[in-house]
Parts: sequence; C-alpha cells; structure tokens
Amino acid sequence: MTRQIAIPCMQMRGGTSKGAYFLASDLPRDPAARDALLLKIMGSPDPKQIDGIGGAHPLTSKVAVVGPSSRNDCDVDYLFLQVVPDKPIVSDQQNCGNILAGIGPFAVERGLVPVAGELTTVRVHMVNSAARADLVVETPQGEVAYEGDAMIDGVPGHHAPVVQNYFDTAGSQCGALLPSGNAVDVIDGVSVTLIDNGMPNVILKAADFGITGYETPAELEENQALKQRIEAIRLKAGAMMNLGDVASKTVPKMCLVAPPRNGGAIATRSFIPQRVHETIGVLAAATVLAACLVPGTVAAEVSGALSGNPCRADIEHPGGALTVEVEMRDGQPVRSGIIRTARKLFDGTVFALA
Repeated sequence: MTRQIAIPCMQMRGGTSKGAYFLASDLPRDPAARDALLLKIMGSPDPKQIDGIGGAHPLTSKVAVVGPSSRNDCDVDYLFLQVVPDKPIVSDQQNCGNILAGIGPFAVERGLVPVAGELTTVRVHMVNSAARADLVVETPQGEVAYEGDAMIDGVPGHHAPVVQNYFDTAGSQCGALLPSGNAVDVIDGVSVTLIDNGMPNVILKAADFGITGYETPAELEENQALKQRIEAIRLKAGAMMNLGDVASKTVPKMCLVAPPRNGGAIATRSFIPQRVHETIGVLAAATVLAACLVPGTVAAEVSGALSGNPCRADIEHPGGALTVEVEMRDGQPVRSGIIRTARKLFDGTVFALA
C-alpha cells in the first residue's frame, strides 16, 4: 500500500521568487533520493504542478535546503535547487539571490542562528558556488520582522528589508569573471559577453536581434524564432564558460540589454533560460552591473554613465528596477550589495507519496 510521508516545510516569498524551505536534516542525504522526493513535493513534471505545491513557473518552483554550516566563517549552509515544472529535473547548477532573501529569516525561525538584537546578521555559505553572503535581518523584540517600509519592484506592498552583501562571487561557477578571457566574443555572428559574478550570464544587445529590448515577457515568449536563436547561442556559450553541455542545465542565463529608459544603468530582458523573467534575478543583476563596469563589454557599450566605487545603480527590468551596489578592486568585483524583502507564507508539514 502506498503511503504518504510528512516533511516539515516552510514556504516563503524571497525577493520576487517563492519557494519551499527545508532543514537539510529533514530530507534524504542521498541527492538522488532527495531530488526524487522534491519532484513529488513540487508536483513535477507537470506544467501546472497540480499535484504538488509548485507554482507552475520557474520563479515559484524553487527549493532551499538549509543546515548548520560546514565553514567556520559562516552560520548556515544554503543549497538552492531549481525544480523544473514540466520536466523531471532538479538542478543545483546555480545560486538564487531571491530565495536567499528568505534564508536569514528561516535560519532565525528554525533556531539555527540566535537573535542578536534589533538586527541579526546571518552568514551564509552558498553551497552551489562555495561563495559567502551576509544577510542583515530585522529582529526587534526577539523575533523576525516581516512588516516594514522597504519596497521592491515585482512585489506588492511594503516589507522589512533584508540587506544582502555578497563576497567571492566573481567567477564562482565559471572559474573567472570573464571565463573566455575576453570582454566580447562572437557566437553565430552575434557579439556577446560571457560573464559570471555569481550567476553565469550571456549578455547580448537586443538590437542585434531586431528588437528594442523593451518588449514584455509575453511578447518575447511568443517570438519562437528569437527563442530558438538565443538557445542556439546559449548551448555554444556553455562550453566556452566552462559549464560543459548545458542542454539540460538552467545556466547560463541569457540577458538581452538595451539603453536605460528610466534613469538606470541598463535595461534588461532575462531568459532563465527558456522562460522570460518577469523581473531579473538578484545575482543576475549583480552580474549585469559588473559587466557594465568592465570596459569593452556588450553591457558597457549600451549602459548609461556610471561612477563611484562602490557603484550603486538601478538595473531596469520588465517589472521596474533592482538597485545593486558593486565594489570593484583591480578590475574585479569584490562585493555586491542588494536590498531584498522576504515573507513567511506558511509553516507546517508537506506530504508526498513514498
């Protein structure tokens, strides 16, 4: 007789994403067994994820696995897993800075990190890339605050801010900020910048594809010829970025850029990689701003004037803009800072067929 197993789970909105947060100790240690269980929990493979808690979109089909850190300089380990809605794929090939926004609150809620006062800093080892991020969480009166005055585009309302500071992200997944060694490469006749400041990205000028770069995500997703051309470039870029065969991987992301329209550094349309992001990923935005600051890149060619070190600028996206701060040293980003918000949606037990 088939039985259901119960797993403690907290669902949270982190930034402009939504995911299921688990303690590592509550999931199987074997990666294959863990992934098989998560597919059942999220309801994949099924475009609607009707038999699970996934939200039928890559942005709402995410998982965070959290436990005590294996590093002396961090408090918790955070493994991000992207569960593909319509395929039996669970990918650990990328970070997620949006889901990261919920890691600090989750760690405090689960007792992994004690409250330190009005503000609590949670030092996070991002297992996917072996990088570190410090999260500053508001903890007045001894508990996590979710209400506040911070607002981020792509999320309605105001919430308590979560300050994210990233370290050691340059080349974290590709081995170098510019893994090909070039500011610009040419793939299929298109000039591209291959770059990794925490999220492997292929940056391309929208104008090179005969579009403006200001189209809506729906308009871009309906353009099958564009999507096929971008995917063909992505498959070739993967090998050049030391990522190997990326046909079944969720990296690199593909980012079409255009001159800014609303006072930001640059306008973006991000493919993640087959669907079009409603906004832009946190680490993708940090990577794009780093590209704007490296002379000779595709992004630097079309971006607005930038100054300051650290440089703070808005990365424009379909839902508005994301403010990013990047500090450079010797031509390399050494810190990226972003303000996000998070909210606990439910805390309880999720069931899956054994």
